[in-house]
Order: sequence, then structure tokens, then C-alpha cells
Amino acid sequence: MDYKDTNAAVSTITYNKEEIEKPTDNIYEAISIIAKRATQINSDLKKELVEKLDEFATYNDSLEEVFENKEQIEVSKFYERLPKPTAIAVEEWLNDEVYFRIPDEA
Repeated sequence: MDYKDTNAAVSTITYNKEEIEKPTDNIYEAISIIAKRATQINSDLKKELVEKLDEFATYNDSLEEVFENKEQIEVSKFYERLPKPTAIAVEEWLNDEVYFRIPDEA
């Protein structure tokens, strides 16, 4: 999924509690699902960022350090400007884009 084309808020906004809990009829369950989705999004974004930064990395064998260059800084700044994973997860939740299921209670 491309998280760069999301309409999620970049800053903090207030949501209607009833809209958040509507799919599950339980605000705590809804928040738990949103939190798990935010963790997935964060993991995807981090993996993508690390892959892009590795493309520009230059290694010096004698000092065993990684030097950052201008391209790495620009890529990092781009990812910093993206909406936070929690905001993306809430936006997906409100647009019914999150699949969830409740295991049968036995």
C-alpha cells in the first residue's frame, strides 16, 4: 500500500467517538485494532525508509562508519513529513479499509 497518497491528518485532530466505535460497538476494541494497524504501517514505513537509505550509504572500511550524504537527508526529511502511522490507521479505520475479525469464543 502506498502511504504517501493518504488523506490522513498531519497534525492532531479530534475524532467523533461514536464514529470510531461504530464498527465494533466497543471503543476499546476499536482502539486496539487501530493500534495494531498503526504498528503494521510503522513497520512497513520503517522497512521502506531503511531500504532507501541503504541505496545512498557509503561505507569506509578503515573507520567502520556510515557517512550520510545529502540524498539520505532529503529522504529522511520526506518520511518525517508524512502523517504518523496512527493518523493513517485512524483514516483507514474511518474509511472501512481495515479488515478485522473476532475469533470465535469457545
